[in-house]
Amino acid sequence: MIEIQGLTKAYPVKDGGAFTAIEGIDLTVQDGDIFGIIGMSGAGKSTLVRCINLLEQPTAGSIRIDGVEVTAARGKDLLALRRKIGMVFQKFNLLMQRTILDNVALPLEIAGVDKEARETRAKELLELVGLGDQGSKYPAQLSGGQQQRVSIARALANHPSLILCDEPTSALDSLTTNSILKLLRDINRKLGVTIIIITHEISVVEKICNRVAVIDSSVIVEQGDVAEIMAHPKEEITKKLLGEVSWDA
Repeated sequence: MIEIQGLTKAYPVKDGGAFTAIEGIDLTVQDGDIFGIIGMSGAGKSTLVRCINLLEQPTAGSIRIDGVEVTAARGKDLLALRRKIGMVFQKFNLLMQRTILDNVALPLEIAGVDKEARETRAKELLELVGLGDQGSKYPAQLSGGQQQRVSIARALANHPSLILCDEPTSALDSLTTNSILKLLRDINRKLGVTIIIITHEISVVEKICNRVAVIDSSVIVEQGDVAEIMAHPKEEITKKLLGEVSWDA
């Protein structure tokens, strides 16, 4: 379980003040959830996800993973935490000079796993994401959807309990988006991995998530079961994301 309480991230600005990217975020993500965080550009979604894996250090608040407070993690403890959290990015973030197999094996190489073991694990993961015959190719030889599958395989390398997906389908066409969402759902069901997915697309939430939080102007304005939020949105921003209210209203 992931418990987030009062999470705030503020950045200093030139006049001596601060820009608050997220403020007072309270969220609970249960084991096995596919939890969506939806909002428009600039709402604070990416800052929130970067605070969860401590790529950004929160200014205030608490993050507990499986009952353990992690915001104070440093050094070896921080490295161990990040190995439990896989990350899938919008732009794939693959190393173009490395083969697909080596890209997937990279987290294991960094962790000091021997070559034979990491290559065996990478091959297993490429099979899982439907790219078992592509290991010797390079990223430029693959389509965008295939590159995202490689990114997902890489995120699974260290047997994480949590995967954070930051706009994982926004660079893909609709058919490829559907195949990637199906893959993530299948991984969630087969491996029991909890997934948090950041998106601005309501269709992504509807297709894959069981719970959702709506973020607007740095704060969570609404959260709950997807079916309930979709059927009975309370906030204006949620209604706009659902297309029930014009953006000019």
